[in-house]
Amino acid sequence: MFEKIPTILTPSVVASLPAYFHGVDSIEQAKVWLEHMLLESRLLLINTREGELIGFLFASVEDAEGDSSVHIGYLLAEDSWGKGLATELLEAFIHTVSSSELWTKLIAGVEPSNLVSIKLLKKLGFQALKSSDTKACFYEYKI
Repeated sequence: MFEKIPTILTPSVVASLPAYFHGVDSIEQAKVWLEHMLLESRLLLINTREGELIGFLFASVEDAEGDSSVHIGYLLAEDSWGKGLATELLEAFIHTVSSSELWTKLIAGVEPSNLVSIKLLKKLGFQALKSSDTKACFYEYKI
């Protein structure tokens, strides 16, 4: 798996993601990145039916006064784009957590120029949140 991570975290894939996603181009850096991700979130591996790793979904749980908001993010290897996999992934994730977790809402942040992800989130029922942040738009899905 460590060999595969740098082939997924290419400049195109991580362009609008935080700095710790950038420059992961060796096995050692992949190990550091994975450790960081596991410390801050639940990390789900996205594999093809053949078992090839093609991406990740992360869920960071915030539990404040009974309101379990979960910040989610996902990424797919560039050669997996445009095949409907992100739709399939998020639909399955929403279905699974709706019946297995006590979360009240999912929150996804997306760069305003990432129109494909914005369209996907809206299609799945995420609602835009008002925000003063000009670097990201936030969308909420109430479970």
